[in-house]
Amino acid sequence: MSKDFYNIIQERRSIYGISKEITVSDKIITEVIQHAVKHTPSAFNSQSARVIVLLTKNHDKLWDIAKEELKNVVPTEQFPSTQAKINSFQSGYGTVLFFEDQAVIQSLQQQYALYKDNFPIWSQQSSGMLQYVVWNSLEIEGLGASLQHYNPVIDDAVKKEWRIPDNWKLIAQMPFGKPTAVPSEKSFQAIEGRVKVFK
Repeated sequence: MSKDFYNIIQERRSIYGISKEITVSDKIITEVIQHAVKHTPSAFNSQSARVIVLLTKNHDKLWDIAKEELKNVVPTEQFPSTQAKINSFQSGYGTVLFFEDQAVIQSLQQQYALYKDNFPIWSQQSSGMLQYVVWNSLEIEGLGASLQHYNPVIDDAVKKEWRIPDNWKLIAQMPFGKPTAVPSEKSFQAIEGRVKVFK
């Protein structure tokens, strides 16, 4: 599927209604995510991004873990709505887990002490760019996705289940699948108040 870059940016939306009935192969999903990880920029070319792609049963397991962990922190009377939200993510086909390798960041802090305080910030910015590139890439392939942040609640359980190195810090989760709902209309602030051009 080929789309104009500007249309891709415009069409990418948070899609909460997703299902497991996708038409794209696991191979394609893997390739577009690998391409995004390889080519998304990072400060000092640190390449600190790490990604885990959970499909089918592993995807379902992630959201089972989320429900169990959230039971411990969400008030009982509020849990049904939380569970319904988690179930909507679980109804999809897969989830992309975004991490940042803290060992890489700490090494750069030691090498370039002058910028020490900036490396964690730059790491987050780089991760944000990667999340956006992956999100758009999935949209190109006809998949709907949303960005979630159940860390740090699920961090320890996720690391244990998939034997993730301790130095990988979980940043975000992106459940995806076949879109089953049209997103609501998006409102925009006046662009003139948000962008200033000086000649």
